[in-house]
Amino acid sequence: MRWLACYLTTGKHMAFYASFGTVLLLLAITAPVALLFGFGGAMAARSPVAPLRWFGKGYTAIVRGVPDIAFFLFFVIALDQGFEWLRHQALCPDWDQPVRQGNDFVVCDIAKLPLSSAPQWVHETYGFFLAVLTFAIVFGAFAANVLFGAMRAVPRPQLETAEAYGMSRRQTFWRILVPQMWIYALPGLSNLWMILIKATPLLFLLGVEDIVYWARELGGMKTQVYEYPHPDWRLYYFLALLVFYLGLTKVSEAVLSRLTVRLSHGQATMAGEAQRRAGA
Repeated sequence: MRWLACYLTTGKHMAFYASFGTVLLLLAITAPVALLFGFGGAMAARSPVAPLRWFGKGYTAIVRGVPDIAFFLFFVIALDQGFEWLRHQALCPDWDQPVRQGNDFVVCDIAKLPLSSAPQWVHETYGFFLAVLTFAIVFGAFAANVLFGAMRAVPRPQLETAEAYGMSRRQTFWRILVPQMWIYALPGLSNLWMILIKATPLLFLLGVEDIVYWARELGGMKTQVYEYPHPDWRLYYFLALLVFYLGLTKVSEAVLSRLTVRLSHGQATMAGEAQRRAGA
């Protein structure tokens, strides 16, 4: 037990414990950003302006149609090179060599992201930023589809009543449509939240040292990061991840259930009718 206590408190294990915070931070940042992307995509898909409508529907169709793992492997590389190309054009106008040299992508040193001389935490933060942006774009497309359907589910007579009372189109959208659409969107958004939780192990593909990476490395009999002699303990590490993910989904279900009850209050839905009858 003394050896095990020492083993579980090494620096590598502290990094493993900190990676749980990385996953939670990713979820805390990605969820609202993806929801913002989704709301913008849904509004664009409903726009009377044809180019905006095409953009909104194209965004949801293209991203939803590409397998997540292919999108994560390709898009992050393209996004990183896109950022570096923009910096290269702005900072190195005198560069006389092609950026594309066979399979290599070559820019000037000061255009690289992050710089080679940057400390390690800058490299880790940049990789995490790319991960958040990629997750937000992917899950924002699914959220856009959910929100678009929820907007169409709001009863049309309520919108017509608002217009009859003299509300403008913008007032009707923000005061009538948006407040009521959430109860219709919540089932789809809750499923999307669960899928987002299950997709966090894809952080490993983006170069972020997440909990799956550390569980595999620390639990293996021979690893590159740890030299303590022990049997293959990956089963126990991944059982710990199982408990973590099941606990996270259980807490999420409880929170989403309470949120559903709160949003159903006063709504013309089955849950709202049940609340009114219970109150009567």
